[in-house]
Amino acid sequence: MEIRQHPFQDDLKKKDIHMTAELLKLTGYHKEHCAAYRRMLDAMNFDDSKVTHYQDIPFLPVTLFKKVRLSSLDEEQEDYKVITSSGTSGQQTSQIVLDGETRTLQQQVLASIGGDFLGAGRMPMLIIDCPATVKKRDHYSARTAAILGFSLFGTHRTYALRDEDLSLDLDVVLDFLDRFGRQKFLVFGFTFLIWEHLVCELGRRGIHPDLSNAVLVHGGGWKKLGNEAVSKKEYKRRILETCGIETVIDYYGMAEQSGSIFMECAYGHLHCSDYSALLIRRPEDFSVCEMGETGLIQVLSVVPKSYPGHSLLTEDVGRILGIDDCPCGRKGVYFEVLGRVRHAELRGCSDVH
Repeated sequence: MEIRQHPFQDDLKKKDIHMTAELLKLTGYHKEHCAAYRRMLDAMNFDDSKVTHYQDIPFLPVTLFKKVRLSSLDEEQEDYKVITSSGTSGQQTSQIVLDGETRTLQQQVLASIGGDFLGAGRMPMLIIDCPATVKKRDHYSARTAAILGFSLFGTHRTYALRDEDLSLDLDVVLDFLDRFGRQKFLVFGFTFLIWEHLVCELGRRGIHPDLSNAVLVHGGGWKKLGNEAVSKKEYKRRILETCGIETVIDYYGMAEQSGSIFMECAYGHLHCSDYSALLIRRPEDFSVCEMGETGLIQVLSVVPKSYPGHSLLTEDVGRILGIDDCPCGRKGVYFEVLGRVRHAELRGCSDVH
């Protein structure tokens, strides 16, 4: 698979041809190497010769990975790790099997997508999390994977929260700002952790450190903020008010498709890269929605090779806003996420403590 310096260059017509071919190839590969996936395709009477577009490729519900460990690796293969999406206490977690090839591909794709938004150079990095999050490397969480992934863009990586209780270590933050605060730097973390342990904690203390040179990247955790009635607009307003950060970039992603994330441009649109595709389906019959129609988000990615996670139906609700015509200049589908489908089982990708 080609790794691109500019991963938003294909218009829809060109991309549809490429994605259909690549996703069909992955479907055949996983059918051959994953017995459970093959049985599911056989039960659907799937015939790949009838596929004319990737919307015809069967999808798996993302919650299936909570119930079954799906793997396309040889049984004797030892070079693999397991990433888990985590939820609140008592919830089941998805288990995603990754070999070295897939992990490398995830990192390359993330570097390609993230570099388009953040630039090629690396920046000092303040991580709104604790050091313990990244210590386990054989079985690790979505939060761990996100930190390790975005660390590609960082130098002098510094953890702002304490291991014991995730409280803000203000001395660490102020020391980081004293060393690097007068240049462009990266702040990264999960949406809720940034809100609760940076924005709210600083607000409670009445402290307003100058983070105005920061680029803040965050993802996951919106469902918890939804419970607190915090909108994206309010989130950015409070970050600006408390920390002085003007550049705030949200991203949409999940443990079940790590690497091929959807990042938010300056116009507030989430963008689909040349490595992934996105469809919106009606929940009553799973037919494909029209432009602007609200439905369930289906995500497709050419990255997953060690497990059949290339076509997944999420429990998230969204709508496509446009194709190939975003004012930011990036080609492809751009969309918004509106929340979680009502009464859905929570997937727990936000990995909130």
